[in-house]
Amino acid sequence: MNHWLMKSEPSVFGIDDLARAPRRRTLWDGVRNYQARNFMRDMRLGDEVFFYHSNCAEPGIAGVMRVVREAYPDPTQFDKNDPHFDPRSKPDDPRWSVVDLEFVKKFDAVVALSKLREVDALETMRILQRGNRLSVTPVSNKHWKKICSLAGEKT
Repeated sequence: MNHWLMKSEPSVFGIDDLARAPRRRTLWDGVRNYQARNFMRDMRLGDEVFFYHSNCAEPGIAGVMRVVREAYPDPTQFDKNDPHFDPRSKPDDPRWSVVDLEFVKKFDAVVALSKLREVDALETMRILQRGNRLSVTPVSNKHWKKICSLAGEKT
């Protein structure tokens, strides 16, 4: 099993929205970065994913999701009325992908970005690297376990 981190702005879609979604599932649409898209295409059923709240008062890891459907074409790329529409993407050769995720748990408290930056064992974590703007990144098993312990969770 692999581990991942996916970012979303809680004002747009946060972990509480996922917890309230039908069947506590959602498709993760709108990713328009090729490297992030490729990471989503590498995700497998059962992979665990940190839900990271970005661009908010306290950015950080809010909880855990699980991959319940592997990558398939993002339907928003074909919808002319959607802000994620891509006129260069064709149904027979789609550029963008989504995965389906389900809610697993919300942490008692967000593991804040400021806290993550203080932990030496996490210094090589991709989200903490200078200039990283990717909304989807892999997380090593070592980093996964450390963050779960910071959240008071057992792995």
